[in-house]
Amino acid sequence: MNRRRSPTVRRRRLGVELRRYREAAGVTIDVVAERLGCSPSKISRIETGHTTASPPDVSAMLAIYGVDPDISGELVEISRDARKKGWWHPFSTVLNSTYVGFEAEARSIQAYEQQVIPGLLQSEQYAMALIRSARWDDTDQEIAQRVRVRMERQSLLIQDDPIDLWVVLDEAVVSRPVGGDAVMRDQLRHLVETAGLPNVTLQILPFAVGAHAAMDGAFAILDFPSDGDPALVFAENAAGGLFLEKDDELRKFREVFGTIRAAALDPEASIGMIEKLAEEPLWKSRRRASESI
Repeated sequence: MNRRRSPTVRRRRLGVELRRYREAAGVTIDVVAERLGCSPSKISRIETGHTTASPPDVSAMLAIYGVDPDISGELVEISRDARKKGWWHPFSTVLNSTYVGFEAEARSIQAYEQQVIPGLLQSEQYAMALIRSARWDDTDQEIAQRVRVRMERQSLLIQDDPIDLWVVLDEAVVSRPVGGDAVMRDQLRHLVETAGLPNVTLQILPFAVGAHAAMDGAFAILDFPSDGDPALVFAENAAGGLFLEKDDELRKFREVFGTIRAAALDPEASIGMIEKLAEEPLWKSRRRASESI
């Protein structure tokens, strides 16, 4: 049994179930809103998981749908769990709390990254350098909070019920010297160490592959331990990211991940490449080479 219970996942599951029972009962959102004395948009947001429903509202909605009392009691209990605060709540102003909420209860994540080391694999100094570069107008306190929560997230890899993580990194990720030579070397060694965990698989997609199926951008596929919590995709974009849940969308991204995984170096060769980069005096030499062009 998975002990990583996330209010974000509970809220999503509750919304799916409420919508399913409403549609089975042939009741419209407008009718439910009128009976509860609220706006239709509130009911819609509850069903899409964007708003947490109170236990009394859930009980009233299920009564309208004629749901069995035992089932109703279970969903009311889920609504109570959905109203709890996750450990990340105090940091909600400096992170994507929705993604972190899903990540907290995921059974496995398959991810592709083309620009930076993913948060779950970052060293503290790399995270600090990266955030300072991207968030130049943040205060020192805000930056420290972002780094702290990023380090907290990494407990998912080493706790009693660790997440299974499979990451494909574009070669550009390990070739870009974020934070300078010392920080990047430390980050590469951290990658090698973390990839040694039995629940972590790391591959490098080399430049030699050329054009590939994932060139549209980074993404992560999250699978959950319960059948009641369907998988989803988080696709990064300029606005931060988009959650995708439709079957055809999931199928597309699973196919893309399978394609780049097959094209990438195998895990052993990938670790060998990272170890070599960590030992070679290449950052300054690459910088000199680029300046001479």
